[in-house]
Amino acid sequence: MLNTAPSAAKPKERIREFTVTENDTLTYTLKLALDEKGQPQYFFRNIFTPVCYTNECKPVYINFYWDLLGNYERYDLPEGKVLTKVDHDEFKEADYQKLQDILAQPNSIFADLKMEDLITKGTDKLADSVDAKAGATLKTIKNQVIDGAVYTCYTLWQIAYGKAVPEMRKIIETYSNEALLHRFMGSKNHHYQYWAMAKVMDKEGRVKKPFETDLQAIMAGKNLFIAKYALQQVGDDFFKTEERQKRLWDAYQQTGYSMQIAILKKLNNIPLSKPLATNLQASLANANEEQTLLIQNILQKQ
Repeated sequence: MLNTAPSAAKPKERIREFTVTENDTLTYTLKLALDEKGQPQYFFRNIFTPVCYTNECKPVYINFYWDLLGNYERYDLPEGKVLTKVDHDEFKEADYQKLQDILAQPNSIFADLKMEDLITKGTDKLADSVDAKAGATLKTIKNQVIDGAVYTCYTLWQIAYGKAVPEMRKIIETYSNEALLHRFMGSKNHHYQYWAMAKVMDKEGRVKKPFETDLQAIMAGKNLFIAKYALQQVGDDFFKTEERQKRLWDAYQQTGYSMQIAILKKLNNIPLSKPLATNLQASLANANEEQTLLIQNILQKQ
């Protein structure tokens, strides 16, 4: 449940606060950082959470940062605060780095575990140490946690990927406009690009006119996964002009083999301009067997 009324953004405000309530009991403040023009930059949260064992709870102070779609990015600690293990030993530098690695895994084994899965059955004494645990679950996660801080790792991962994430997506929807979509399409963050493409392209692959240039740039970009996705999703009519076909051929000459094959498969159903047909014919001299078959099939259809 999200409440934005008490803290609506004001002119030149650099942080906008949202009150999030989970399960009608837990309430906390989610913050959105803005630039000097009021444009959203990232989400963050100043976290205080108790990490509880059988007879003891210890406070954890930590700051989490997410991108604008709720993808966890990093953490840092408030000044003067440290993380400790169950025996009160402070985290070493390697522990902090491992925690970042743990939190950076959206598909962690923690997604399928509950707190009670980390408890040794038949004992009332809990030691937060992997070596003290028994059973397949603990053996499975041994290399994915910090020894002496199993519950801390679990608790923080659940926060990083918890119920705040869909709230962030609801918030960013309220900022969705043409400027943000252009910004997302041109971003190096592929999450932003996928999100924006879903908004500027319909199910038939028709692209809203203001974003056609953005889509061309994605297809010619260095991220081959998203370039291929954009190419496969866009409708064939997008490439009906000679200028667009020239751009596609330029991309073909500069991209990797997998993308080249995807381009040739796309061209199979597109009427070719004369320059593109000429370029394809000339490329046969250096084509391998797979490329040759695709190119010959394209040319035979013309």
